[in-house]
Amino acid sequence: MKELQERIVQDGKVLSASVLKVDAFLNHQVDPQLTMKIGQRFAELFAGEKITKVVTIEASGIHFAMATSFALGVPFIYAKKKKAVTLTEEVYSAPVHSFTRQETYQISVSRQYLSKEDRILIVDDFLATGAALVGLTNIVKDAGAHLVGVGAVIEKSFQEGRGLLEQAGVRIESLARIESMSPEGIHFIEEEPAHV
Repeated sequence: MKELQERIVQDGKVLSASVLKVDAFLNHQVDPQLTMKIGQRFAELFAGEKITKVVTIEASGIHFAMATSFALGVPFIYAKKKKAVTLTEEVYSAPVHSFTRQETYQISVSRQYLSKEDRILIVDDFLATGAALVGLTNIVKDAGAHLVGVGAVIEKSFQEGRGLLEQAGVRIESLARIESMSPEGIHFIEEEPAHV
């Protein structure tokens, strides 16, 4: 997605060879027009998959899941990082290690919102180590639902996340795939255009 790549170059900050800060437009201050275009693009990429729900993890994936679910006309669910007192029913849960926060937490989704009849698209802001997305795929699997695929807004292709998901047979669609990055510049993997 060319517009996304341009914004990453223009407004993103490379803090190290593995840390990219995009809080000026994606995950602290949010550009709503770009977010809705991202959701529309995921809906196009997964068109025809009969998706019934979009799943993400709080907090940075919520607006992308909402934009995608809006474009698809289906509900979205976000896995909670801490169990609320109002979450009294049974839950599906999985441990997730956060690279950026350097902590492990238990994510959970109420069992009443996922079933074996569901066709799930997982959407998140980053695919890097894959920990959050693997945790979400485990929850979908535990529910007996069908995982259609994963949509990542930004993928750091030099980290192991894609490989972990591909080994599990998961379809991955990333809108901006970063091959390498440094304070001197960001290099993207250019996708081959789909043949019609």
